[in-house]
Amino acid sequence: MKTTQRVKKILSCYESDNPGTKANLARILMAGKLGGTGKMVILPVDQGLEHGPARSFSVNVPAYDPHYLFQLALDAGLNAYAAPLGPLEAGADTFAGQIPLILKVNSSNSLARAKEAPDQGITASVHDALRIGANAIGFTIYPGSDLQFDMIEEIREMSAEAKYYGIPSVVWSYPRGGALSKAGELGIDIGGYAAYIAAAIGAHIIKVKLPSEHIEQPEAQKAYDAGSVAIATQAERVRHVMQCAFNGRRIVVFSGGATKGADAVFEDARAIRDGGGNGSIIGRNSFQRSREDALALLDRIVRIYKGQED
Repeated sequence: MKTTQRVKKILSCYESDNPGTKANLARILMAGKLGGTGKMVILPVDQGLEHGPARSFSVNVPAYDPHYLFQLALDAGLNAYAAPLGPLEAGADTFAGQIPLILKVNSSNSLARAKEAPDQGITASVHDALRIGANAIGFTIYPGSDLQFDMIEEIREMSAEAKYYGIPSVVWSYPRGGALSKAGELGIDIGGYAAYIAAAIGAHIIKVKLPSEHIEQPEAQKAYDAGSVAIATQAERVRHVMQCAFNGRRIVVFSGGATKGADAVFEDARAIRDGGGNGSIIGRNSFQRSREDALALLDRIVRIYKGQED
C-alpha cells in the first residue's frame, strides 16, 4: 500500500502514536475512491441497535442482512464500514481484508429511558477488534449528559489499551442531556466544544454533527459577538469546528443525520469540503435508499469531495 504525501502529512499530526496505530489510520485514509486525498466517507450502521431493526431497515429490506451492508460499503468505494460487534462478526470472514472496519464498542437502544443522563453500554472490546480484524474502535460520548464523565473514563481506558495494540479510536461526540436544549445540541459553540473534548481525550478520528448558527452558552456568546469567529454559513461553521479540533490536526468527519433529500445531503458535503472537513459518515441517508440510489448518492458525494463537481 502506497501512502500519499497528503496522508503522510495527516499522520505526522499524531506525534505520540506507534507505527501500528498510524498504519491502521493509513489503511482507512488510503482505502476506496477517496484513498490518498485526505477526505473520507464512512458507512456507519449502528441504527438497528440504537433505534430498532424495523425503524432502520424496513424501508430497504435487503439491509437487514449484514452482508448487504458490507457489500454496499465495498461497492461504493468507501473508506470504512462501522458497526457493532454482531453485524461485523456476521461478515468478518467473507469480507476479510476487503474494506477497513470500525468496531463500535458501545451502544444505546431506544428502549432505555434517558433524558438528563443518556448513556451507552459497553458491547465489545479491543480484543474483539483484534479478533475480527478491525482497523479502529468507535465509541460514543455525550458531552452535557449527567453521565458524561463515566463515558469519558470508559473510553480513556479502552483507547489506552487500543493504542497499545496499534488500534486507533473514533469518537462519536454527540452533545446531549443535562441542561442542554434541543437547539443547543446542534449549537455551534457546543459542536466546537464537543470536537475539542474528543480531541482532548485522545480521539484519532472525531465524529460530530453539522452545527447550526445557534449559540447555547451565554459565556460563549461574547466570544462570537466579538466577531473573531465567522459562523454565518455552514462552511464557516465547519471551519470553526476544525479549528476546535486542534486547528485541523485531528481528522473530523461529520454525521449525515436523519434521513433527508439527496440535494440536502449534497449541500452538506459541499459545506464540509469548503470548510476543510475531512468528510462524511453517512448511515441512514445511504442504506435506507435502494442499492442503486445509495450507490449513485455515495458516488456523487465522492465526486464532490474530489472537487469534480460543485
